[in-house]
Amino acid sequence: MAPASLQIHYKQNRLKQLRAFCHAARTGSVSAAAEKIFLSQPTVSLQIQALEREFDTILFERRGPKIKLTPEGDLLFQLAEPLVEGMDKLHETFATQCGRVDQGVLNVAAGESTILYVLPGPVQQFAEQYPGIDLKLHNVTGRDGLAMLRADTVDLAVGSMLEVPDDITYRPVVTFRPTLITPLGHPLAEKEEVSLEDIAPYGLILPPRHLSTWRIVDLVFKQHNLGYRVTLEAGGWEVIKKYVELGLGISIVTDVCLTGEESLARIPLDRYFPKRSYGIVLRRGKFLSPQAKSFLKVLEANFPERDPEPQRPSVGDADWDDTQLG
Repeated sequence: MAPASLQIHYKQNRLKQLRAFCHAARTGSVSAAAEKIFLSQPTVSLQIQALEREFDTILFERRGPKIKLTPEGDLLFQLAEPLVEGMDKLHETFATQCGRVDQGVLNVAAGESTILYVLPGPVQQFAEQYPGIDLKLHNVTGRDGLAMLRADTVDLAVGSMLEVPDDITYRPVVTFRPTLITPLGHPLAEKEEVSLEDIAPYGLILPPRHLSTWRIVDLVFKQHNLGYRVTLEAGGWEVIKKYVELGLGISIVTDVCLTGEESLARIPLDRYFPKRSYGIVLRRGKFLSPQAKSFLKVLEANFPERDPEPQRPSVGDADWDDTQLG
């Protein structure tokens, strides 16, 4: 029999305490953690305080309504997070190990462009293979999608990221080309290649100026000491394509939005602008459910011939839908 000092005593409330602690760490807020796990704010505070007494340490720095992990708190979070997530996903993991991935819920965040142009094939295939899994697509901006990932409101996100925060991982699965689109019959429409000098005299239709596409266009033209003119701001690739078709201007888009059915001329602009990859966005250290793993396999299998290439450094916020960022 082990000495009394080495005996491990099971504490009935340990999982509840660690779950409350982990959610508070992810959200940076006791009230947000309480809402997430359907408890009162005082209850979550008491559970965290109980852990602090047991470990004889301070786990959070209190800064008004926000809280931040102390070094000791960060260490406990790294140890506790996989345990809590493993327990929360125990039923689904057990079902998978028994050969059953036929039920459950999968929440995926994505921007409008990703939902319209990248996900239809994978989502259709996933629904056919796993009809018992309730797939929920959340059409959100990049900022809101990252917040949902950090709060574990969604299992994963799919989209395009220009800058990746330290607590997020991004794995590209497909790359699309920057492309100039013009109306049919436009002076540039018959050219196989165009230069920035060719584009500069014509009015551009771009997404709103606070989004990354505008900032990239501005940066590239300035790097070449050229001016440019924007005749129309429009949100959403479908809107932009329609107004280019109407002859109200030309635009620089990512060819993810081009189906081939548009009445548009298209000229590649790889020599000036970075390619745009779309891929899998996860919270670093996230425990993936069997449903999420199955979805990722389907997603990657849908783009076997469009291997992502490294993107050239560019400017912009972390996002997965340029025309959706707020």
